[in-house]
Amino acid sequence: MNAPADIMRGVLAKAERIVKPEPIRDGVVLVNGADLKPQPVRWLWDGWLARGKLHILAGAPGQGKTTIAIGFAATVTSGGRWPDGSRCPAGNVLIWSGEDDPADTLLPRLLAAGADASRVYFVNGTRVNGELDSFEPSRDMLALQEQAERIGNVRLIVVDPIVSAVTGDSHKNTETRRALQPLVDLAASMDAALIGITHFSKGGQGGDPTQRVVGSIAFTAVARVVLVAAKVKSEDGEDRRILARSKSNIGPDEGGFEYHLAQSEPLPGIHASYVAWGNSVAGSARELLSDPNEQDDEESSAKDAAADFLVQVLGNDVVPTKSVEAEAKEAGIAMRTLRRASDALGVKKRRGDGGKWYWSLPKSSNSSNLPTLENTDNLDNLASEGRSQ
Repeated sequence: MNAPADIMRGVLAKAERIVKPEPIRDGVVLVNGADLKPQPVRWLWDGWLARGKLHILAGAPGQGKTTIAIGFAATVTSGGRWPDGSRCPAGNVLIWSGEDDPADTLLPRLLAAGADASRVYFVNGTRVNGELDSFEPSRDMLALQEQAERIGNVRLIVVDPIVSAVTGDSHKNTETRRALQPLVDLAASMDAALIGITHFSKGGQGGDPTQRVVGSIAFTAVARVVLVAAKVKSEDGEDRRILARSKSNIGPDEGGFEYHLAQSEPLPGIHASYVAWGNSVAGSARELLSDPNEQDDEESSAKDAAADFLVQVLGNDVVPTKSVEAEAKEAGIAMRTLRRASDALGVKKRRGDGGKWYWSLPKSSNSSNLPTLENTDNLDNLASEGRSQ
């Protein structure tokens, strides 16, 4: 027996047991509060845009929401000043737009706003098996994060419209939250402010602007800050536009800035709009966006919001009535208002097999691909093609 060799083997075996790491086990991960270090919110624009957080920018059509976001991007890329005069450190910007062309719309607006175009990156799609395909968040977010890390110093991400990130039903709370999470994770990993642009229903003067955001309540629930842009009449009867904070979980939730949309020719033959900022204004978003010269028509506003809801939920589908009503309830729409809006839209209501009722939009309200409803015996099959009950 070779005693020294045996001793050496024993020592090595013992050392291996000592340095061998414990296997990582699946299960709930808990963090003790004493092991955490309190961290302040990191602001890109103090009180307005927080790094690593989701922001919703909402407003009715024509209020310049995209132009406002482009103005923010220009401030970031140029290291310019925010509407309150504070300086922004220069950084890079990602823009994913499903509505506007980068070359003939977004880039001219960026140049009109004084952006450094070399710091702006547009999400133009993704390459799959050598073929260019549209960007799909559920599939391509990791690849986008890798690109963003390669670029470095990404400080602002703009998604227009934010509903583009939701592949399911944007009025369903669970689906919307699940779809938004990869974007929120991307912003957190990049330490970048994330702005999602969306629409809110017209009318509704005097109501809470946050409640007027179209779609699932998850959009405003997940967002840490909700900004709203609107045009109202001042006390002297003049039109004025205001960007206001409607909600903030991490800072002040009131106050705003006046603005107007101006035109510029940044390059010969290239015309574009940009945001010109005015004075700061005090008050809550509800107060600032109320028109002192007009009678509030809350019922009409609620009906408009319900109509917007129905157009988005029904689309080209034949949808079970119970599903529509359940989603409307989740979106805070009263059944009476829902039915008034459905009548105004001319929603088709048919009974299918088993006595179940189904709703769909008339062909004139949607695309020519809307299913034919003459044969109500096939409604169950049509509904299963569109969505489950």
